[in-house]
Amino acid sequence: MDLKFKQHPFYLKLACVLFSLLAFGYLVIIAKEILSPLIFSCLFSILLLPLGNFFEYKLRLPRSAASMFSVILLLASIGLVLYVIGSQISNLANDWPQFKQQLDVSVVHLQGWIESTFHIQADKQMNYLHSATTKVIASGTTVVGATVLSLSSILLFLVFTFIYTFFFLLYRSLIKKFLVSVFLEENVLVVHDVIEQVQFIIRKYIIGLLIEMAIVAAVVSIAFWALGIKYAILLGLLTGLFNVIPYIGIFTALVLSTLITFATATVVSKVLLVVITLVCVHLIDSNILLPLIVGSKVRINALITVIGVIIGEMIWGISGMFLSIPVIAVLKIIFDRVEGLKSWGIILGDEEQKQNKLAKRFSRKEDIAKPVI
Repeated sequence: MDLKFKQHPFYLKLACVLFSLLAFGYLVIIAKEILSPLIFSCLFSILLLPLGNFFEYKLRLPRSAASMFSVILLLASIGLVLYVIGSQISNLANDWPQFKQQLDVSVVHLQGWIESTFHIQADKQMNYLHSATTKVIASGTTVVGATVLSLSSILLFLVFTFIYTFFFLLYRSLIKKFLVSVFLEENVLVVHDVIEQVQFIIRKYIIGLLIEMAIVAAVVSIAFWALGIKYAILLGLLTGLFNVIPYIGIFTALVLSTLITFATATVVSKVLLVVITLVCVHLIDSNILLPLIVGSKVRINALITVIGVIIGEMIWGISGMFLSIPVIAVLKIIFDRVEGLKSWGIILGDEEQKQNKLAKRFSRKEDIAKPVI
């Protein structure tokens, strides 16, 4: 029988792919509470793996103790950063009267501009604001309840993430044997290669991201301190943390830094200096630091990065924005090593940079091959 008759029509294949994607997306959304801490703990365990090996093989500790000490060090590092940010935020609360005063003055100017531009009297504006405020206060109980619920869910998320991290480190050999045994024996080498590459790439990516975050936080803190911006350390730390989210995080940090500077600065021109400084830092970071530190670890083009961040936010919210790039990097590693999925690895990667590197290597080989006269 001819092979053409055995092949399914294109529209049937397309329908199966779309149905599979929809079913997979639905399962990912409803399983957020389980999958999100699992993926975070997987990333943390890959990052802590060299530290766990050091405790286990160099210090001769049992694997359970080595895994526990590694997780405790991670908790201590995160707690230290949160303590510094919390202490700065508590000091920021002391400037609330000044912020309220500047806000009142700005509201008066804004009312005058609206009245002169749109011919809406200030009394009507105040009545509208009063009705809106009444509705907000009426739903205050719901807001407080939702806030408490979100805080409790965040605490549970963190607890389960670190518990899963400990178990991933403890049972890492068992997990690796399971992954190898799932596939056929003829694919064992490919599976081992994928596992090693995923560990290497993810670890280098996270370390590069931490280095980039530290550099951005230090540069912004020093720049704001030199400009006389209040709470320079807090703004620098916030900028470094939000910079983990590609393209979107820096603009979120810009809004927060502008609002905090507006609340604490006596000169309005400092707000403009903050905007200029963060824009310059973003340009330097995206064009120099990111390709040099992080871009060498994960080759994903900018289009896929932006789409991945948006889809991650749509599916899992803020956690999805953080996890989008590592997940895409893992998918690219798998796609590049599976024969039927290599085309998807091409669209995810940054082929232009690869071609430039290949061209440079080829030109160097030609120069070496040329006979010396």
